[in-house]
Formats: sequence, structure tokens, C-alpha cells
Amino acid sequence: MSSTEHQSENMRSFDAIIVGAGQAGPSLAGRLNDSGMKVAIIERDLVGGTCVNTGCKPTKTLVASAYAAHQARRGGDYGFSRSDVTIDMPAVAARARKVIMDSRQSNEDWLSSMPNVELIRGHARFDGPKTITVGGTRLTAPKIFLNVGARAFIPDMPGIENVPYLTNSEIIALDELPRHLVVVGGSYIGLEFAQMYRRFGAEVTIIERSDRLISREDKDVSEAVQEILEAEGITVRTGVNCIAFSKHDADVAVSIECQTNSAPIVGSHVLVAVGRSPNTDDLGLDKAGVTVNERGYIAVDDRLETNVPGIWALGDCNGKGAFTHTAYNDFEIVAANLLDGEDRRVSDRLLGYALYIDPPLGRVGMTDVEAEKTGRRLLYSKRPMTRVGRAVEKGETQGFMKVVSDAETNRILGAAILGTGGDEAIHGILDMMNADQPVDVLRWAVPIHPTVSELVPTLLLELAPK
Repeated sequence: MSSTEHQSENMRSFDAIIVGAGQAGPSLAGRLNDSGMKVAIIERDLVGGTCVNTGCKPTKTLVASAYAAHQARRGGDYGFSRSDVTIDMPAVAARARKVIMDSRQSNEDWLSSMPNVELIRGHARFDGPKTITVGGTRLTAPKIFLNVGARAFIPDMPGIENVPYLTNSEIIALDELPRHLVVVGGSYIGLEFAQMYRRFGAEVTIIERSDRLISREDKDVSEAVQEILEAEGITVRTGVNCIAFSKHDADVAVSIECQTNSAPIVGSHVLVAVGRSPNTDDLGLDKAGVTVNERGYIAVDDRLETNVPGIWALGDCNGKGAFTHTAYNDFEIVAANLLDGEDRRVSDRLLGYALYIDPPLGRVGMTDVEAEKTGRRLLYSKRPMTRVGRAVEKGETQGFMKVVSDAETNRILGAAILGTGGDEAIHGILDMMNADQPVDVLRWAVPIHPTVSELVPTLLLELAPK
């Protein structure tokens, strides 16, 4: 048998191939299945992707456990006595594992229920524009969708290769309480783990290169978040221009001033949370002719198609969003365009997101700084949570809510709610912005009392120039 005949014998044909079973992949498989297409979905690791296995599901489960412990310690603030709170870390970790396993199993059961979909386990690599190899089998399809996600980025910092460290994936599985957790990276992932482990009882230090935490946010948001964390006993070191690692007996020494003899920070555990890298470096994209940018993200157009016709990229690997909800919206865009005859575009998406410290930060649209760069005439409003009745009643008055609008169009450009319920209350503003409605529409809403959301119309009534 010739090599050509052997390859042809091993070739399997599908109507569509999906690489990666994260947020976008299974949902797309479901729509393609319903349309009668024969679909292969390939997963080399865990069904459910980051969100289910190492991201949203387990981290927010841990955040909830930490919040419960924190509230229990505050019993005196609410008028009841309490004994000292003891954290059972194996039980906390087991609770998070159950949430992971239940969600993963649900995803797997869903995929197995689709009659036209085959879940293939293994590492997918292109060996041509429309052919993919998994193990010893070659697959081909006229439509290929890449949903391969991202992983923790590990920068080339001196000594890091010589010490043990954790990423978001490994710390999820931790069932012991660190004596001192050093978090390298003062952004969203790092801050959530920093607060939760402080509430579990660990000493925590955050190290950040920038001059403030979550530097993409406005300065007042960054400063308020730092105050919240420091009030709980977390040490924050910003403006760190040099970070290096070395062993220190059984611990890890983290140097933060490489040109001086200042004492290093010695931690029992180190979490590296400085960003994410797309899982695109081992897909053989060059053999398919698919273009990536300088950071490895797959280049896509406004409809999420790559430079190679018939190949799309969805989710974290395309650099168009780093959230579960943006990955799911990528699926919605592709499915609507391919199956429903619509013309949906990524550029139409209004970005909202949250930081799940306590109290949470809900964000949508532009920051004040971004709005000011547009050169528009702007109106601003800001209200501390101490003036929000629901926050006062709950005894959770940290933070503030604020909004910026366009004075000419009377449209909201962006908003932030850093406060109790902020991750939920922000949706009233997000929905208004999606509907492209003027400020006055929300001003005359009649919200439920007592809620955090009821202060949004009042906030808008106070819009004024700086």
C-alpha cells in the first residue's frame, strides 16, 4: 500500500471540526448538531475549559467560602456572638472540586447526547489548511473552529525556574492553607486569590510592577480597591521595578529591589498571576497558513474568521475578549452568521466585566480616562456606597458607584460600581447602553426599594461637568 493510499484510509471527513471544548465549543457543537451537520469536537484535556476547571466556577466557589468566613468573623457588627472561625481547607477545596466535577460532567453528558457530534480526545494539530491530525488519525472538514483558550503566562523573571510556584490552575487544587502567600501580579486574578486566602487565614503580600493595582481601571477605582484589601491586612507593594526569586530553606524568597540590599519577601507559597497566553503555539497553525499576532493570538476579522477562509477562532485564543461571556458571545456571533443568515460583528459588542473581590467591581464601557481621550464633552456623577441605603443596611458600605456620559448625545459611555451587589447592579446600566437609550429613560425608571440598583437613576440625575 502506498503512503498516499494509507493516508486516505486514515482520513475521516466531517462537516465541521471544533478544536477545544471550552465555553464556545460545546454550544457551537449543539447548534451545528441541530442543523444536521456531522461534527467532531476535539479536546486534549478537560471538557469545560478554563471557566469550569480552573476559572470562574471554582474561584467563585472559593470566593463564596471566604466571604462566609469573613461574615462569620463580623458577627459582633450584626449583633450576635460568635466563636473563632476555623477554616477546614480540605473541606473548602472539596467543595470547589465538586462544583468543577458536576459542571464538567454536565458538559460531557450534554455532548454525548448530541447524535451528530463525536467527542475525540487528543491533541489536535494542523497538517494542512483543512486537515487536522489527532493521534494517528487525520480529520478533514470544510469548516474548522478553534476554541483552544489560554493559560497562565510565566514571564522570564530571574530565578523563577529554580523555585516552586503556583498558577491559577494549581492553586485551585490546593487543600492546605499557605502560611504566607505572595501574589505576583496586582490584577484581577491575583486580587481575587489574595483576598480569599487572607480571609482563610494566610498572611498575604501582593507585588505589582505598575504604580497601582488593576492599572486598566481609573485611578480612583484602583485606590479604593487597594484600601479595601489593606483594611483586611493584605500588604500591597506597587511600583516594583525588579522581581527575582530564590530558595529560602523550605520557602521562597522574592526580591523586589534588585539594586539594593533590602530584605526579600519570604513566602511559603507564590502565586504568579501576571497575565495569560493563548494556547496556539502547538497547533501547527503555520501549516494551515493561519496568521497570529506578536503575542500569539489568532488574527480574526469582525466576524471571527481567520485569514484562511473556513477557519474561525473563538474565545480567549483570538484576543477579542478574556471572559467566559465574551467566549460565549463569540459562539453566538458565529452561529448567527452561519446558521441564521445574520450579520453579527464583534465590534458591536459592549464589554462588561467584574472583579470578584468583596465588595465586587462591576464595569461596563469606557473608563473616565478612555472617555476623555475621545475629546467629547462629558458629564460625570459619583456617589459613595455610604449613601446607598441597601449598603448601609447590610453593613457593607465600602466603595462607590460612578458614571460618565456624552453631554451631546445624552448616552452613557461607561460606569463602575465598586460595592456590594455591584456585579449585579451594573447590568441595569449595561442594558441601557446595549439598547442605545438616552440617560433620561433610566432616570425615570422606578426601581425596587431597598436595592443597590435603585440609586442608579439618582446617580444619573446628578450628572454634571467636572
